[in-house]
Amino acid sequence: MSNLSPPVPSVSATKFEHGPRLLADVGGTNARFALEVAAGQIGLVEVLPCANYPTFTDALKAYLALPNIAAAGGQDVRHAAVAIANPVDGDFLQMTNHDWAFSIEAVRVDCGFETFVVVNDFTALARSLPALTCDQKRQVGGGLAREGDALGLLGAGTGLGVSGLIPSKNSWIALQSEGGHVTFAPSNEVEIKVLQFAWREFDHVSAERLISGVGLELIYRALADQAGVAAEPIPAAEITRRALAGESPLCDQAIEVFCEMLGTVAGNIAITLGALGGMYIGGGIVPRLGERFDRSGFRARFEQKGRFHKYMAQVPTYVITAQYPAFLGCSEILSEKLASA
Repeated sequence: MSNLSPPVPSVSATKFEHGPRLLADVGGTNARFALEVAAGQIGLVEVLPCANYPTFTDALKAYLALPNIAAAGGQDVRHAAVAIANPVDGDFLQMTNHDWAFSIEAVRVDCGFETFVVVNDFTALARSLPALTCDQKRQVGGGLAREGDALGLLGAGTGLGVSGLIPSKNSWIALQSEGGHVTFAPSNEVEIKVLQFAWREFDHVSAERLISGVGLELIYRALADQAGVAAEPIPAAEITRRALAGESPLCDQAIEVFCEMLGTVAGNIAITLGALGGMYIGGGIVPRLGERFDRSGFRARFEQKGRFHKYMAQVPTYVITAQYPAFLGCSEILSEKLASA
């Protein structure tokens, strides 16, 4: 565990009357926790590997029991909001990309919370988009965002998350989507061969099967198969490292194919939503690619919509560079929940 928290703002703000609020962003690999002591003052971030804890509750309690968290009032938390990389439909959750399973109400009772809100991680991330500052996102192509229009969101990491924001009077409606599980559709001969390779392993090849960490590994193996060379058993992080270091043309090709596939899916989402307010790219993979992503075929593929090319060319695409944007969304959602109680 490492405290990766940015400094708590020095500007004074009224602390919450009932103590700090717990915020969490749970993925298939890591669970990130933070305390919000006053509106907008989010800090004391800890990143806990999911594999180190038998259950989600174990990880949550481990965070609250840390000396610095306890000293900040962690044991007095009454209200909490969790963003999780999983569909949220009803009380019971079985994570798709990890073996944690839990009842929302049982966790609330066990931890002594008065309020315990659990939402899909990309629903929370979507709620953060209007709050992102210029230094928390990087534009990659397109024109100016149109105020009051829909926003799209896509992010590749352990899985492939999809959401969007639809304007509603003076607020936004975040879409609860599992769009990463749509059927993958190839756009060229290379991708057709990648899909044929993937069919050897899966009856149904979703977009997430290829546009994710394990998907990048599958693309690498498929390209090696096409080239008639042996694929090394290397993880996505190593494929990325070798590509960025210029050590492996095959790894670089895998990154390029990945980015182009991402561009196709991002374009599909943007044109479906009419996301003239912008298409945002989050997740753990793309921000690490830096300028390699900017010069990839992502943007060209994003705009490659035939008769709607000019329409797509005006839609701005942004890479989210904020370190913990989902916390902002969790804070918004929890505040609304408490205000309506």
